[in-house]
Amino acid sequence: MMRQAGRFLPDYLKLKAKYDFFTRIQTPELATEINGHAGSPDWCGCRHIVFGHLVIPQAMGVEVLMEEGKGPSIPHPIHSKKDIDSLIVTDAVGRLDYVMDAVRLTKQP
Repeated sequence: MMRQAGRFLPDYLKLKAKYDFFTRIQTPELATEINGHAGSPDWCGCRHIVFGHLVIPQAMGVEVLMEEGKGPSIPHPIHSKKDIDSLIVTDAVGRLDYVMDAVRLTKQP
């Protein structure tokens, strides 16, 4: 969500202390608030609202964890055709509506 120096800004750290990682990226208003500080060169800007490589598997029913100090992990990776068959592929786009909601909110003047 935050890249480089932006992750150390006080306003971001307050949100980070209050909300877990996935709440911050899956709540359009929070993602917008984080990206709303784009006037500061240290804030990430709209292109980093979400980590697409994390939310897409989640939308397909894969458990993804974000562990402080470690980063993302998938406790039960896909290893077999049975695992593939258990993926949720219907309406995955609908389950990602919050991404576009956050983009729309962030782009508002």
